[in-house]
Amino acid sequence: MTDLTKHLPVGVARPLQVVRSLMHAIIIASGCLMALTFFAVVILRYIFHADLFAYEEWLMAFAFWGFFMAAAIATHDRAHINADILSLLITDPVWRWRRAVLVEALEVFILSYLVWWGYAMLAEEFASYPMWQTTIALKIPFFVPRLAIALGFALMWLFSLLHLWVLIREGVQADDLVAVEPEDVK
Repeated sequence: MTDLTKHLPVGVARPLQVVRSLMHAIIIASGCLMALTFFAVVILRYIFHADLFAYEEWLMAFAFWGFFMAAAIATHDRAHINADILSLLITDPVWRWRRAVLVEALEVFILSYLVWWGYAMLAEEFASYPMWQTTIALKIPFFVPRLAIALGFALMWLFSLLHLWVLIREGVQADDLVAVEPEDVK
């Protein structure tokens, strides 16, 4: 994992740390809520022979927030699972850097497209107000999980853009951002 904030100016790094702290809080809260909910569902269903009313509806919103914030954190930390063997085979630091810049540029391009679709999805939701799509029982607007999707993609785009900026600014010296070292692979 790579801490991007140590490569950024203080004016950018501090707000980024606050955003990351909020994202971690969302991930932890949604994970705990999902675990507690499923525990309560099992207890209610198998001990009391009852059901927790419409828990899927509100749990869905928390799951989307947790999953997309975790995806953004993984983008920041460069911790996504990948099958990249090329980074292990390239030993020349200049070519490793070039490859890293190309990969980040492609990631920024693809995420730009996804951010656009996230924006379009939210714009469609706003356009349909007050006739928003809602869940059946609790009437939770679909806007809530869709905001998590759009914000998650926007944060992934921001973190990828910052990685690309650091790679270009620091050049070949940005070695810890360039690729996974073989000793890190386990």
